[in-house]
Amino acid sequence: MSDATSSTAGASRPRSALLLGLGLVLFAILLGLGTWQVQRLHWKEGLLETIDKRTHAAPLPLTDVEKEFAATHDVDYTPVTVTGAFLHQGERHFFATWEGDTGFNVYTPLRLDDGRFVLVNRGFVPYDLKDPAKRKQGEVAGTVTVTGLARNPLPEKPSMMLPDNDVAKNIFYWKDRDVMASSAGLPAGAAVVPFFIDADKTPNPGGLPVGGVTIIDLPNNHLQYAVTWYGLAAALAAVLILRLRRPAKEE
Repeated sequence: MSDATSSTAGASRPRSALLLGLGLVLFAILLGLGTWQVQRLHWKEGLLETIDKRTHAAPLPLTDVEKEFAATHDVDYTPVTVTGAFLHQGERHFFATWEGDTGFNVYTPLRLDDGRFVLVNRGFVPYDLKDPAKRKQGEVAGTVTVTGLARNPLPEKPSMMLPDNDVAKNIFYWKDRDVMASSAGLPAGAAVVPFFIDADKTPNPGGLPVGGVTIIDLPNNHLQYAVTWYGLAAALAAVLILRLRRPAKEE
């Protein structure tokens, strides 16, 4: 073998080793992504099972749901019944869509018998009916009983892509419970229940707000993602095996 041939063969070995090393690193990453999606799949299936059980359970008194929240900080989709009087002048408006229309979900403080308040999502109103004066028939007075689903508060803005809440214009793009409550004109020092309630489909006078707007259909595509990552890992493994079995070229 000539010196040139020996030099070329010697130079190819480090390159092959480098490519093999990078391939193994990528293979480990793909396996890790697939395993992560399997874990997410088990988590999502457990979450959907919990939501299904909760939404089909009988409504609980507010005090029972509060005890559960104090213990677990998780009462999402738990049916609850509460009685009180709405403070309609404290409406907070959350930007939303419903059945193809753009508008707002109306969050109204409900004053409880003990003087505390809970923010109730009464439902959807179209964009041009944001002003309560245009739907006064739906502003029920006196004591009312609301049945709906408890919803956990958000600890922070869920995405940087969302606009900031415009408190001055009473337009909320994410459900900041503390700011909603503090800007609703509640009495000084008023205590607020630490979660929301989404009202059910019981019709309101005049038809607005439209209740029962809670979205429960959560996507579960983790199995597809896992198959994709594992499939890519298998394809890469086949390429690496073929590369290892191929005899080195000699010049």
